[in-house]
Amino acid sequence: MISAGNATIYVTDMDRSVVFYTDTLGLRLDFRTGDHWASIDAGEGMLIGVHPASSRAPAPGTPGAITVGLAVDEPIEEVVSTLEKRGVEFDGPVLDEGQLKLAFFTDPDGNGLYLAETR
Repeated sequence: MISAGNATIYVTDMDRSVVFYTDTLGLRLDFRTGDHWASIDAGEGMLIGVHPASSRAPAPGTPGAITVGLAVDEPIEEVVSTLEKRGVEFDGPVLDEGQLKLAFFTDPDGNGLYLAETR
């Protein structure tokens, strides 16, 4: 019945956010309509919808309002190192949960994101 979807992230500055998700994180811009909407292709069917803040939506960066997980296809420590060189600040060290490694960070508006490596 439902065949696709996206995680929508509300932001304060579309240009800054699109640059973060594409240039900094290395994801691909799928579609953009000015300052109204951008679809970021995060791979394997996952889309991140970037939308400007509005009175009808959660405030950008509100703790717990949204978290987007991004799977990695190389060792998470290497990905963390690359992103740190691009200016991403991680919230603590990589967590090793046995079958899963996680690294948490935020976008420029404080929206929560994490990297995940499964074994």
